[in-house]
Amino acid sequence: MYPSPEETVVVDAAEKLMIETMARYDPSHDAFHVQRVRKTALHLARLIWDSPDAQRKPDLLTVELAALLHDVLDKKYVSAAEAADPYAFFLPFFQSTAAKSGLDLVADGRARTVSNIVENVSWSTEKKLRQNNLIEDWHRECVELHCVQDADRLDAIGAFGILRCAAYSAVTNNALHTPEGDSKHTASAIQHFHDKLLHIRERLKTEQGKKLAEKRHQLMLDFLQSVDEEYNL
Repeated sequence: MYPSPEETVVVDAAEKLMIETMARYDPSHDAFHVQRVRKTALHLARLIWDSPDAQRKPDLLTVELAALLHDVLDKKYVSAAEAADPYAFFLPFFQSTAAKSGLDLVADGRARTVSNIVENVSWSTEKKLRQNNLIEDWHRECVELHCVQDADRLDAIGAFGILRCAAYSAVTNNALHTPEGDSKHTASAIQHFHDKLLHIRERLKTEQGKKLAEKRHQLMLDFLQSVDEEYNL
């Protein structure tokens, strides 16, 4: 049964690292966001694990660790140099937890997988890879990556997605909504829905994630319709 006592030691250490590191991040990308992603990623992974159609069952420890650490090196909050090599950044953490738990994730390769997921989870990273034809078999086949990616993107849509979009607009001092043609229109919160959030549903990887996205996507459409109705009164 997951997690074992040894796995719990590693997970608890990752959670502590995440909370301490992300304490300075704004509410759109805080520890509460990470906890929601963690919960959803594990939910998706367990559904895949129990599915008789699954080609490969996900490693739950890899999923949980990657979910917990996925935003620690978010480029919006750390320097490019810090974010450049996630494996080097997290290596001391994995070495420390190996000594405490007896689980050597460096030796078994899972530390590298977790770091790769952290490096590749974001929407913008995947977009750049697609534009440059750099998507590899690993991106297509890593079910742990797909669980964390879908969980992160599901938290960007629906009710929490609306809240987070408004929160980040406030932090960056961007308008919530502007008239067409206004110089601030392209950076507004509402435009972000059209540029990215409404396209997330079609980019989800897991069948389970796609099902969860339906209600959240419709909520955004209803919200945007209400915005238009109120604005154009």
